[in-house]
Amino acid sequence: MFITEKRLKKIKKVLEKRQKDLQVFTDNVKNQHNFSAILRTCDATGVLYLYYRFLGQGNLINEEITMGSHKWVIHTKVKDLDKFFKQKKEEGFQILATYLSEDSIDFRSIDYTKPTLIVVGNEIQGVSKEVLKYTDKKIIIPMYGMAQSLNVSVATAVILYEAQRQREKKGMYDEPSLTEKEINQIIKKWSTDDVIKYKMQENAIRHIKK
Repeated sequence: MFITEKRLKKIKKVLEKRQKDLQVFTDNVKNQHNFSAILRTCDATGVLYLYYRFLGQGNLINEEITMGSHKWVIHTKVKDLDKFFKQKKEEGFQILATYLSEDSIDFRSIDYTKPTLIVVGNEIQGVSKEVLKYTDKKIIIPMYGMAQSLNVSVATAVILYEAQRQREKKGMYDEPSLTEKEINQIIKKWSTDDVIKYKMQENAIRHIKK
């Protein structure tokens, strides 16, 4: 099995739209459905990097929900919070946490065309104090109903699509944020992963037939 020219062109086209300086961090999101839905939204809005802290056990990815989009978003588990967030600050990222407090601001007032890391929290506790101390601003989605919060995957989608809107308006999806070298490196990895998965499926089918 080999990667077709059509497949390679599709992958390259997707990578040319990826926003390497628009990133997401999930703080101990435990529900598989939520995490998988966030991954799918990241893929849809052009987010390349998702980082996560997970204190539970088991697999966070449900392929029926991601519809394969988890393969196209580089998701990395963070073990050292201090090192991770300090590095993001050094890289010039503004770090935003979805968090309800007196000093929280409307998420639409943020300039998402700047390098941005969006932090979303656990389904029950929200963003933890351990993570909150690294953030620059707390943002909220205005609500006029009885409930004071949205499902974490829905909230992430709302914010990411506002970021996408701003970046589209500025033409940031028209010019690749990745270098040609970076694009080729990712294509090589994704293509290899595609082949490996195909071979595993092929071997499994042969085993069943035996």
